[in-house]
Amino acid sequence: MRDTFIVLLVDDEPGDVELTKLAIAESPFRCEIMVAENGMDAMALLRKEGDHAQARTPDLVLLDLNMPKMNGKEVLRHMKADPVLAPIPVVVLTTSDVERDVVATYGLGAAGYITKPVDLEDLFKAIHAVEDYWFNVVRRPQTL
Repeated sequence: MRDTFIVLLVDDEPGDVELTKLAIAESPFRCEIMVAENGMDAMALLRKEGDHAQARTPDLVLLDLNMPKMNGKEVLRHMKADPVLAPIPVVVLTTSDVERDVVATYGLGAAGYITKPVDLEDLFKAIHAVEDYWFNVVRRPQTL
């Protein structure tokens, strides 16, 4: 297992960002967390543009759907159309439990979809389960 994993959290709600960061910090995996407040910032970071030229490629993207400037579905569409970014797993972590959002994001290439639990303990369990799956259970290409 690697020493440190890189997680890109794309979310415009400061409270949700802090709770997700806290959940990740309490997991057994060492993670460096990068945060993008909207889809445009996320794409600039992923493409290593401008101030993000030295950004590391994330091992996992946790993506909210409802954001200003570029929403999560658009980010997912751009990522999966780019051969460099397409292999990065994207798990949607959003408040939406609308079936059309679930269907649309899987159709765009999401690796998973989690409706943010309201209960804090359930949120932490969900995030820890995602980390365990992506960082411990599955085998991924070494080039990522």
